[in-house]
Amino acid sequence: MIFGNTPGKPTSEEGGFFSRLRARLNRGDSWLTRDLRELMPGGRIDEDTLEELETRLLMADVGVDTTARVLEGLAGRVRRAELTDLAALHAALKARIVEILAPVAVPLTFPAAPRPFVVLVVGVNGAGKTTTIGKLAHRLRGQDLKVLLAAGDTFRAAAVEQLKVWGERNAVPVIAQGTGADPAAVIFDALNAAKARGTDVVLADTAGRLHNQADLMNELRKVRRVAGRIDPEAPHETLLVLDASQGQNALTQARMFHEALGVTGLVITKLDGTAKGGILLAIAAELGIPIRFIGIGEAREDMQPFEADAFAEALLGSPAAGDGAAAP
Repeated sequence: MIFGNTPGKPTSEEGGFFSRLRARLNRGDSWLTRDLRELMPGGRIDEDTLEELETRLLMADVGVDTTARVLEGLAGRVRRAELTDLAALHAALKARIVEILAPVAVPLTFPAAPRPFVVLVVGVNGAGKTTTIGKLAHRLRGQDLKVLLAAGDTFRAAAVEQLKVWGERNAVPVIAQGTGADPAAVIFDALNAAKARGTDVVLADTAGRLHNQADLMNELRKVRRVAGRIDPEAPHETLLVLDASQGQNALTQARMFHEALGVTGLVITKLDGTAKGGILLAIAAELGIPIRFIGIGEAREDMQPFEADAFAEALLGSPAAGDGAAAP
């Protein structure tokens, strides 16, 4: 089973999602491409135009190396007068962005076996792990899969209560212990319960931790080892939740968690909290970890599978009316 869309055929709900994403990233018009026309003396695209575009990409958290990759080749096309108007530049820029993002736009799949399929959800404090689990449970229930939630964040009583609320909302059971319990013991109990109940998917919450807290990262490794006692391949997905508004710090988090745990998928949350969004390009270019979902709010429908083309369109907006179209 795959969470994703047929390429080029988004549902009306998902089309609405990316329209809302575009509005929240750009506040109605893309700041990346807005007013570039003013930088084109006589309507020409020149080196000054590309320098301004470079500045805007850097300010969008795209990062130095990835910005250079995005602009690679555009300079030569400008010198050869192949990009003659804003629409042509927009199309070429979008093509470069999609080229970087397409390889990581990989949906989360749930094969027929193993059962239960174990998803370990990790990340720093405040990234939105528990909310992501609730939204994912909602999507799984919509696919008629039996789901169980494991309350592995035992440091915060509020985290357990929040997970129970999501469990009640989605009609899925929650395995929990008292505050301060061993998270690995909670996961162990949850996996045993899931096997006994014929559960399809276990979504395991974990306590938020900074990527540089060695003792807490070791705790996550222990959770993985304990899960492996139930199924040597578990967890089958290690899902890292990142807050897009953290900018380049999100890239650092992704790098460190990946080195420590071998992250297999990403969820990028809170894209409604930033007018930038370029951090996805930086993460995709450097790490190549599949981006499973992106989120723009708290509602269940505010998390959707990541689509490279739709995201690039949301990030850039559209060229102004009256500009001629050109192939990338």
